[in-house]
Amino acid sequence: MTAIHSEPRTFTDTFDTATALLARETRDIRLELIDGQVRSKVVPDGDHGRIIQWLTRICMQHDPDLWLHPDQGLKVQEYRKGRVRPDGCLAPMDAFVGQGEWAGPGDVLMAVEVTSYDRDTDARDRVEKPRAYAETGIPVYLLVDRDTHEVLVHSEPDGTRYESVRIVPFGKDVTLPDPVGITLDTEPLKEWVR
Repeated sequence: MTAIHSEPRTFTDTFDTATALLARETRDIRLELIDGQVRSKVVPDGDHGRIIQWLTRICMQHDPDLWLHPDQGLKVQEYRKGRVRPDGCLAPMDAFVGQGEWAGPGDVLMAVEVTSYDRDTDARDRVEKPRAYAETGIPVYLLVDRDTHEVLVHSEPDGTRYESVRIVPFGKDVTLPDPVGITLDTEPLKEWVR
């Protein structure tokens, strides 16, 4: 009889395994681990997807070596071993090659979220994720808030929070600070909200 020795499993290992199994069974639910809590994220609607397409095109026109990677899993909040799936991560084209489902955030210039019409949006996109991205040191967090019809640009992470937050209503231009350095004309966003 052979003894089976296995490494002790951490909560993060168990979360990663459960997420992989769920992904094979359903496309309707995506899981994230923020502040030590498992969160579900709804599958985006058509307008949500169109906003990501719009932003991807702008980013590529600005710098063809960058890509807005949709739904790339990121390791965040090192002390809590968080796992998030931003709607988009602006990073070099090959930033995540060979890293698997949950990649390190070192090359990410900007994390992007577009609010969904669900009950968890307020806590997830407006509170938990800005904190997680700031703790991780991602330079810019862009939130396209379809409920308030505003774009929120978070920058200057201090390891706990973003020190600067600029709020601009849809229809006005907003400049994403360095290292992104793109000016967005947000007028088209008016067409992709309820």
